[in-house]
Amino acid sequence: MVQTRAKTAAVAAQPHYEFGGPIGAFGVSFGLPIACYAATFLCNDIAGCPIPSALHPWSLSLETLKEEAGWPEDGFLGLMSFKVTAWVLAYYGLSLVLQAFLPGVESEGVELASGGKLKYKLNSFNSALFILVAAGAGTIAQGAEFPLWTFIYDNYLQILSTNIVISYILATYVYLASFSVTPNHPEKRELAAGGHTGNVLYDWYIGRELNPRITLPLLGEIDIKEFCELRPGMLGWAILDLTFVAHQYSTYGYVTDSILLVTLFQIIYVIDSIWMEPAVLTMMDITTDGFGFMLAFGDLVWVPFIYSLQCKYLAVYPVHLGLYGTLGVLAVNGIGYYIFRSSNSEKNAFRVNPNDPALAHLEYIETKSGSKLLVSSWWGMSRHPNYFGDWIMAWAWCLPTGLAGYLVQQSSSVPGSGKSPADGSIVGGSPTRTQVVQGEARGWGVVITYFYVIYFAVLLLHRERRDEEKCRRKYGDDWKRYQERVRWRIFPGVY
Repeated sequence: MVQTRAKTAAVAAQPHYEFGGPIGAFGVSFGLPIACYAATFLCNDIAGCPIPSALHPWSLSLETLKEEAGWPEDGFLGLMSFKVTAWVLAYYGLSLVLQAFLPGVESEGVELASGGKLKYKLNSFNSALFILVAAGAGTIAQGAEFPLWTFIYDNYLQILSTNIVISYILATYVYLASFSVTPNHPEKRELAAGGHTGNVLYDWYIGRELNPRITLPLLGEIDIKEFCELRPGMLGWAILDLTFVAHQYSTYGYVTDSILLVTLFQIIYVIDSIWMEPAVLTMMDITTDGFGFMLAFGDLVWVPFIYSLQCKYLAVYPVHLGLYGTLGVLAVNGIGYYIFRSSNSEKNAFRVNPNDPALAHLEYIETKSGSKLLVSSWWGMSRHPNYFGDWIMAWAWCLPTGLAGYLVQQSSSVPGSGKSPADGSIVGGSPTRTQVVQGEARGWGVVITYFYVIYFAVLLLHRERRDEEKCRRKYGDDWKRYQERVRWRIFPGVY
């Protein structure tokens, strides 16, 4: 009996790891930044997408690779610059000032495990509107050569590096600050359930403190996680897309239907997320996950720089969809967006006020813990219909790139039929002496432009599994009853 209890206690004391535990945390923490650099160097406006060396690895030479990839002349030191770092920090500073001083709505988060609710000032939409209107005014005045767009495009690599460094520093700061959290903290600070395993690397990665906050002079209290969720990175994604549109126009003198569609879809997604900021307070990122490198890097680097790869590609190799191609892509995105927004709005409305007469038609299961689980309408079709809609939209963002891939050639004084002039200032010659052609790179570029679809599917499947495990532990037998009512996980009839 004593031995049995000892074994039970030992099992209970074992840390619950996700994402492959410490090994997975190491791989993600140092592998994903490398992946971001790979996407930048191997798909560029200097040699191609992918660069020729990637198509012929057996004849690869280091010098040729560095030339085609656009490796900085001063090596690793060229990955960053003081000027770019200062401007990136200024952007973060502006975001903080706008949060502090623009009007907003005060909302409460969900009930904390330690009791009570945190309060949040929500004004991301006002902040985004201020910045986008300012950028629009500058563009009206100076066109595609507005310094904001040219600075971002010309210093893309250094901006990427600066944000990577910021994510490392931020993750380290919140990890160290988390050790000041005490039980029944007067400021409602608490540790994330899965973020204090005792393994330094894993806890640093996954996030030790649930909702780290900092009080800044003149600006007041800032919830670091909620701030990063929508402001610098999410809005930065939209700004990068617009940068690439401006570059395409500056280079070719026109803007294609493909880049306009992708930019439109993604900016609608960004603005919709920002407009629906109150819904963020009920998401797993806020309610469950600690804030560590995983969220810091995801919010500040992965989202803006990886999610904008389609527009980055189209800025160099324009694709013309035509009427039917445009209508087809619009239909795919419209279906996905409708499923995504309708299901999310329904869930959020029910969570906020389940007694709302407008929601009287919804059926639910009431658990022993008092929670109510929807089992009808969107949430009766599958347990995560919003994930399905989100994934459909992902296809609409990638399809406009077509069978991607291009090479940048300096071979002819005048571009031939079906070929596009590249930006000569980048390759050091006249624009009429270069061509962007698909050639043997055709099809190989999909590794870059369709990466988001594959990655997002894996992300959603993993997120769904995490949510299933969390709910199974939380609701016990009630979750089994729920599973009997709602059989499908994401895609009704398939999965």
